[in-house]
Amino acid sequence: MHEVKDTARALVRIGFDGRVHKTFRGHMARERFENEVRVLRHLAERGCDYVPKILEVVPSLLQLVTSNCGQRVDHLNPERMREIYDSLLAYGVRHQDAVLRNITYSRQEGRFCIIDFEFAQLLHAPELSPPPPPPDAPRDPAY
Repeated sequence: MHEVKDTARALVRIGFDGRVHKTFRGHMARERFENEVRVLRHLAERGCDYVPKILEVVPSLLQLVTSNCGQRVDHLNPERMREIYDSLLAYGVRHQDAVLRNITYSRQEGRFCIIDFEFAQLLHAPELSPPPPPPDAPRDPAY
């Protein structure tokens, strides 16, 4: 496996088969894990096809295995980035960590994708989501 991210909040590795393995750790790890699973399932049920697909959930390890949504995006017009995140609203989701590192580009699909839903909010049930990180909180390095 290739390690992509190793921070206080998560370990992310990509397997040789392309699957993404994310292990949650640190502050509120279980809540963030459960929230990401809940939001990704919600989006899948509504047919959102530009987010990772859940392939495996391992609650005892706080591990989520998903499909790969492409490569990291290094530059994007701020207006286009806002449009991409705002498109989730039609599916009843607000991302809550709408930064460039959470957008990827899939050459295979020919489109932008959104990742990292641990702080996302279901608009019909905002009380289920952990609070978003404060704007001045230290951020994990680029995904």
